[in-house]
Amino acid sequence: MAFAIPKENYAGKVREIVIGKGDKAVKIGGYDSMPLCTFEGTWPNKPVVAMEVYDVAPELNAQGWPPATFEAFKDVINDPGAWAKKCLEYGADLICVQLAGTDPNAQNKSAEEAIEVVKKVKEAVGDIPLIIWGSNNLEKDQEVLPAIMEAFPNENWLFGPAEEGNYKKITASAIGYGHLVAGKSSIDVNLAKQLNILIENLGLSLDKVVMDPTTASLGYGIEYTYSVMERISLAALAQNDDKMQNPFINDLAKEAWKTREAMLTVEEEPTYGEQNTRGILMESITAIDLIAAGSSILIMRNPTAVKVIKELINELYS
Repeated sequence: MAFAIPKENYAGKVREIVIGKGDKAVKIGGYDSMPLCTFEGTWPNKPVVAMEVYDVAPELNAQGWPPATFEAFKDVINDPGAWAKKCLEYGADLICVQLAGTDPNAQNKSAEEAIEVVKKVKEAVGDIPLIIWGSNNLEKDQEVLPAIMEAFPNENWLFGPAEEGNYKKITASAIGYGHLVAGKSSIDVNLAKQLNILIENLGLSLDKVVMDPTTASLGYGIEYTYSVMERISLAALAQNDDKMQNPFINDLAKEAWKTREAMLTVEEEPTYGEQNTRGILMESITAIDLIAAGSSILIMRNPTAVKVIKELINELYS
């Protein structure tokens, strides 16, 4: 007797969400089976990779920037537009502008300075969709992100993270200026659902919302991220919970590259082996775990890791 693969039939479906506009728009979500289980349903839109561009030039061997990654961008690291173009050469599907410099505990750059950075990136990449990512300072992000939305209306870009402490102003601006919101909750299924409900209650359709479950790196809590993403997916698909039927975004690069395994030199820890390889593996395997958990947008940094992941995605979802 021929072997028949057991299959689950799901009642729910994750929303398809469009980021950007025109021919360069990127679609995510739209799937009706669990991650990697394409034999049980359809995944019309493969996971995509967004590569980072920072508003403040990092320094070699600063946290998260060992030679493996710094060297790939050293000739463009002071020019956000050129940096974004290089990311496209490396295979990025979207550009994620990281506004770390706006953090009051860092350079405390203004909204006007952030707008200038975004302008340079947009001029360089044209209609490639952008993700605008704040500094994770609640008060500053609710000042900076709405200002950028107003400066670039109706581009249908993705802005985040919007959290319980600042989602109201960010969401209201997204409604007014035609953008999407990434709602960030703290590794908890109920908090993720609650934030989606709160955002929708303000008037933003859930077709404009992406879920950020909070991302941990390999070896530093990724099992918690994985578990929550899996449980959200089961609620969306098996329980047909329409408040959970949104695709995921994972801001993984900064988590993977700040680990000891990525940052310690061979001289500091000879038993760890070659440093560049370690860091690339930390980012790549973190990304692989998140793909298995159902991520639709992976925010990444290292070109070699990006190449590995894009090849894997094409293999898994061809």
